[in-house]
Amino acid sequence: MIMALPKGRILEEVMPIIRAAGIEPEADFDNPKSRKLTFDTNHDHLKIIRVRSFDVATFVAFGAAQIGVAGNDVLLEFDYPEIYAPLDLDIGHCRLSVAELKELSETDDPSQWSHVRVATKYPNLTAQYFAQRGVQAECIKLNGAMELAPSLGLCRRIVDLVSTGATMKANGLVEIEKIIDITSRFIVNRTAFKTRSEEISDIIDRVRGALDG
Repeated sequence: MIMALPKGRILEEVMPIIRAAGIEPEADFDNPKSRKLTFDTNHDHLKIIRVRSFDVATFVAFGAAQIGVAGNDVLLEFDYPEIYAPLDLDIGHCRLSVAELKELSETDDPSQWSHVRVATKYPNLTAQYFAQRGVQAECIKLNGAMELAPSLGLCRRIVDLVSTGATMKANGLVEIEKIIDITSRFIVNRTAFKTRSEEISDIIDRVRGALDG
């Protein structure tokens, strides 16, 4: 069985939970110079892979990994019916928000918007949010450096994750609307849950116990 974990900040937050659940990866997992992507654990039937946070949901949805950890931003953006998310891990706290240049925000009235052009990593979530408000959204897909888009004239607004807000502030942006609060979830491939229910239920119970403990 394969567990997909996201690289970066969330990995640092999730590993204490994984270890408290009695799952210990091989020593190379903690070696920053290691180029391995697949790691054995102290359970013969379980391996861990480290992939980009956006890719965790794809690996699990298509059955390449049976379990994993992904933010609900990713789950909502892709909306894979093959994924079941039984546990909120209460980590990776941030929010998905609309932001614009500070000088624009001083005269802008979001309630008057009818059409917006935004740069975002989340075109589906963004379009749904604005559609619910009766606003037509033109979404420009970017995978990074979102904060540059308004100052370089690509668009007037962005939709991006906000944690402290420091990056936005440093680039002359202000947060004007929150779309949704984000946390990371323990996710399961639905088909795998049916065919390997005992193994997966055991891991879910272990993780739940680690959260409660």
